[in-house]
Amino acid sequence: MYITISPQKIGGNYSKSSADFVGYLEKENQGLEQQDMEHFFNQYGDEISAEEVVREIDSNTAKLEKHEPRFYSIIVSPSQYELKRLQNHNKDLQKYTREIMKDYVASFNREINGRPVNIDDIKYYAKIEHQRTFKGTDKQVQENQPFATKILQLKTEVRNVLDGRAEGNVKKLEKEIGKLEREAPHQQNGKRIVQGMPKAGDQSHLHIIVSRKDASNRFSLSPGSKYKASDVELNGKTVKRGFDRDGFFEKAEKTFDKTFGYQRNFAETYKARKDFIKNPKIYFASLMKLPTNEKAIAFKLMRESNIPIMPSIPVTQAQLVMKIINKLRRGAEVAIKSSSIGI
Repeated sequence: MYITISPQKIGGNYSKSSADFVGYLEKENQGLEQQDMEHFFNQYGDEISAEEVVREIDSNTAKLEKHEPRFYSIIVSPSQYELKRLQNHNKDLQKYTREIMKDYVASFNREINGRPVNIDDIKYYAKIEHQRTFKGTDKQVQENQPFATKILQLKTEVRNVLDGRAEGNVKKLEKEIGKLEREAPHQQNGKRIVQGMPKAGDQSHLHIIVSRKDASNRFSLSPGSKYKASDVELNGKTVKRGFDRDGFFEKAEKTFDKTFGYQRNFAETYKARKDFIKNPKIYFASLMKLPTNEKAIAFKLMRESNIPIMPSIPVTQAQLVMKIINKLRRGAEVAIKSSSIGI
């Protein structure tokens, strides 16, 4: 499960309107008939128009300063294994969204009128998408880049020859281009993977846009708070503040597992992947203690997610072990974040 929470920006400033973001989320509906379109939905409705989403989000920004985000984007991307557990992607993902948004509000250490924040206090809209494209940060694109650079150079040479600006053998250049296309390490359906190429397989995922202000437009609820859930003294009164991101991510996993009867492997858990980055010694120690069958599945998941696997090294070489572990950790941070089962 890969979950991100981020404030939406245009350049260096926070968006004044949700229109551009909502318009972006409508991209998969282009050219489709009404009955084939994916609509926005929330806790209470299934077919909400893009216009209503923009209107409701943009009108719910009372007293927010220019430096404060008007809304947040939550992206939820189940792994291929998790998606296989679903019977009906649209119906099941709608159900899951409504459950994890309860987990979302439960992760705020805030009170409204003396009670904890609940699902009726937030204003959100969600949309299911079924396509994903390769990004420039993906390992496949990065490792193909030297080939892409050389191919571009050769294509420029071909154009120069055809336009009479240079001399050369076009057929020879095109043959070399074809060879580089085939030799690029990452291919999909016989073609070199490039940035912007649609990813093959099931890519269903969720986009959720949630207002910074509560549904009454009176209270600010920021999942981007620098404070983790805590209580502080302010003017002689105890004030609750913060948002527990770790708690939200872990609850979202447990909600998926409980809702769909999913047996989550150690390598798929948020805590394990966080330990891999923050405390690799604990991660590998826990990994090696798994039963043989679970360990085999964990290694399979790690390979498929492009996460480096710890080599076999004598325990006595402690410094060498730590050096390699730290190298693996640094190299894996981007891989984890760009994978479909990342943090």
